[in-house]
This record gives sequence, structure tokens and C-alpha cells, in this order.
Amino acid sequence: MPRARTSERSAHSASEAKWGEAVRREAVIRPFAAAPRLGRPTVKAAASALNLSVARVYALLRSFRARPVTASLLPHRPGPMKGKKLLSPALEAKIEAAIEQVYLRPERPTIKQVWGEVRRACHAAGLTAPSLKAVRARVSAHSLRERVKAREGAAAAGNRFRQVNLGLRTERPLQVVQIDHTKVDVMLVNDVTRACIGRPWLTLVLDVHTRVVLGFYLSLDAPSAAAAALAIAQAVLPKKEWLRDRGIDLLWPAHGLPEIIHVDNGREFHSRAFERGCQQYGIRIEYRPAATPRFGGHIERLMGTLMGRVHALPGSTSSNVAARGAYDAEAKAILTFREFERILALEVLGPYHNEVHSALGTTPAAAWVDGSRNGAPRDPADTATLLLDFLPFEERIVRRDGVRLFNIFYQDGALAHLVDQGPARLRVKYDPRDLSAVFVELPSGDHVRVPYAELGRLPITRWEHREATRRLRAEGARLVDEHAIFRAVEEQRRVLLEAQSKSKAARRAVARLEFADGPAPSPAHRSPEEGRGGRDTEAKVPMPLEGETSGVEFW
Repeated sequence: MPRARTSERSAHSASEAKWGEAVRREAVIRPFAAAPRLGRPTVKAAASALNLSVARVYALLRSFRARPVTASLLPHRPGPMKGKKLLSPALEAKIEAAIEQVYLRPERPTIKQVWGEVRRACHAAGLTAPSLKAVRARVSAHSLRERVKAREGAAAAGNRFRQVNLGLRTERPLQVVQIDHTKVDVMLVNDVTRACIGRPWLTLVLDVHTRVVLGFYLSLDAPSAAAAALAIAQAVLPKKEWLRDRGIDLLWPAHGLPEIIHVDNGREFHSRAFERGCQQYGIRIEYRPAATPRFGGHIERLMGTLMGRVHALPGSTSSNVAARGAYDAEAKAILTFREFERILALEVLGPYHNEVHSALGTTPAAAWVDGSRNGAPRDPADTATLLLDFLPFEERIVRRDGVRLFNIFYQDGALAHLVDQGPARLRVKYDPRDLSAVFVELPSGDHVRVPYAELGRLPITRWEHREATRRLRAEGARLVDEHAIFRAVEEQRRVLLEAQSKSKAARRAVARLEFADGPAPSPAHRSPEEGRGGRDTEAKVPMPLEGETSGVEFW
């Protein structure tokens, strides 16, 4: 099985300051990395831009060429940059409080007024006040968008920053990719009982230059960070095995890392995992201005096109009540989740990709082939960690009894060496489709798969966990612990199975369990501490391997 590449530096263990410096370096280094030779004047210009020596720039180039991800450019030495003074946590807290209370106000106070407030607060607390320069630096550390929005209003901030989203003029495939969600206008049925389970959600990934669909993800749950992660992973990776396993004899050559991802302001696109995952692979995120759907016109039109074709399927709800008329979508529904998934793939890869697009003057498939002649797409350096870099995570401390996430304990011998390393928090990543194991990011950058502390427990989904917790609290439970959660989930499943013949909501809930049943496919990754004991030191990472499925499948 493939192994995760061990890195000296980890994107998720870096501080914000260090990560910001690495991102700044990547913007300069990445364009030079593919060049076979670089003249000294070019390198000197890069060194000047980065405020580094020429020798250091050469070292960064070597490191980046060996591993072309942003994390390879993280600063070596911990601590502040040369010449930067450290302030005590108490002083930092006083400055931040003054910025929030004084500077970020519509009255637009000056930085000197903020400094005056800091000096008064420090005098009252018996602290030595910082300099005006230190206060100014910390004000500047707040994003310009945040400052403009707080001081001048949301409209002013929108007008000032909106220009980065205008035009979307592209010159090559994968230069700009759009992602969006929609609820599909068709009712689906259960595989066995054929009873209606409702409408699925579709997450779509579109290449703006060629109008090719890079991938999509179907789910019975509302859009989430996990849905975005699975859609991106499917879009980036090749799809040959996926097509073969579904008996689809059509070409889908589109794959590769995009340069820019253009999205709306949904919460899932502002998640820490999504933002850092994009930064890790040199992908820039551009958010469309709020309440301006015209800026997502390309993917909006595609979704409208696909929904128009869906309206011809049995069980279609049409686009509105007037268009549906007396048609009973639930009674006419006959397609299962997997049947609709295959129909949608055939529709995309057949008619849509091979019909002349009015804006292109050619077909999306031909546009992709023509655009790809100028160079192969940029693929991730390590496909085994691609999905993990986008999965949602929480920060936890490793204790003697393992890690605790969502009131569930996870334990593995591979974590034993981390217990005595103090209160440092590690990122614990999880796949919402299966909470039977989590993935702990080690300080080295590797990931270790950590199962339930009690191996006999049944795999559950994040949705089931939330429902069980909500139910326990509604019933007035004093303690929502692990045992109570799993008892509640077992009872939920029993009730749902009994009720599915009566309730569409129950049938939909049961369908969620069927599509999310079983662990995500996962090539093995061994922990650096392998062999220290424990039940299973072989870490398994959930990967979108083509041909393997884990319920709601990703593309």
C-alpha cells in the first residue's frame, strides 16, 4: 500500500505567522521552480522581494522542487523574525482589546487614540506600555478587509475588494475552477423498499476555461466542508477506475490541481480545513461578493442546464410549483441514489461534454484536449494525503487515554510517544461519513489512523451523532457521554427501521446510513513510532481511490 510522505514541516502544525511567511514565499518561488536554469539577476530579484540572501533562495528552490507544496517553505527556526520584539501575553491582550473596542469602530479613531487607550490600560494594570510602532504593527496584522468592513461598512468593503472577482477571463484549463451546490430537482427512492427518500444535494466542480465538469459529489445531507473536500479530491484525481467500476465506457480525462478556486460565501468555503488545504497546494481562493450571484454565472448556468435535463426524469419536481402542476413527483419516483448518480455521469460525459458550447464555439471535451496541449496538468506531489489536507478537523491534546472527539474516545499505541510532550494540541481530522476512526496529524506531518478506544462499537456517522446528542439533551440527560451516545444511536436505528414504511424523513435517514455504511477507503500509512505497542500501528488514511466506495461516493 502507498505510504504518506513524511515532511519536516507540517502545514497544520505551523503558527499563523509562519504559515503566512510560507505563503508569501510560495508566491515568489513557485513560478521559478519549473525553470531548468535561473540567471543570478532573477534569483537576486527574488531574494530582494523575500528579504533573504541569494543562498537562502537557492535552498528554498531546492526544497520546493523536491516537494512542491507550500509547507516545504516554512521557516526553519521557530520564534519571531529577526528584529521583532516579543511582548508578554498580558500586553498583547491589552493591545487586542483596544483594537477591538476603539479602532474597529465606524467612528474611525486613529492609531494614536488606540495607543492612548493601551497606555491607560497598561498604567492601570501596572504594566509598561508598548511603543506606538508595536501598536501600529498589530493593527496592520488585522486583515484590510476586516478593518474596512468594521470602520466603513460592509458596502464599502464589498466595493473595495470586489474587483478581484470580476471578469474571470482565463487563458488555460484549471486556471479558474468554480464550486457550488444545488438541491437536485428529482425525488429518489430506497434501493430495497422503493419508497421515496427525497431530493439529493449536488456539489459540482467546473473548469471555467473549458466548461468541463471536473467532478461532482452527491449527498443526502446539506452542503458542508466535507462535501467540498470530497468534491475537490475527486476533481483533482484521475477517474479511470471510477468509470470502469460503474460500467461507463466514456472518457473523462479532466484532472489536476487548479490555480484559483472561485466560490460563494458559504460557511463550508470559509472553514479552516478548506482554506489551509487550498494554501497547501498553492490554490488561491476567490470569494464572490455577497448577494451577487452573477459572479458565479458559469457554474450557475451549468447547474440550470443540468437541472433542465433532470426535469425529463421520472420523479422530477420541476423548477417551481407552477411548472410541476398536478404531477405527483413522489408517486412517480423510481430512481435510486446510485441509479441517478450513473445517469448524471452519463449526461455530463455524453451530451454535455460533447455538444458545442455557445460561449466556446466548440465542445467542452475538445476545449480540454486543445488546452491540455500546452502542458500536463499540475498533480499533487502526494495523492495519499490530498483528501486529508481538506478534511474538517478539531484540535485536541493527546492524553493517556487517547484523544477525545465529540465525546468519543479514540486510542492507539502509535500515540503513546505523544503523551509526555506537554499540552500541545494536535489536529484530529475526521470523515463525517464514518466516525469509527479519526486521523491524528503528528508533529512530523504524517497522519496516524486512530480507531475507537472500544473496538466493538458500531461505526456511526456525524449526522447520527448529532441527532443522538440532540435527543439526549432534549430528554434532559445530565451527562451526554460515549455510552449514552451509542445507546441512543442504536435506538435511533431501530426506530428508523420500524418507521421507514410510514415516514419519508425516516426513509431518508435510513438511506443516509446505507450510503455511509462502512469505513472510507484508506491506503496504509505507518506512524514513525510504529512498533511501540498498541493494537494497530498501521495508520490508514481515507483516500478517494477510484473504484472503491464508502456509501455516498465521491468523484
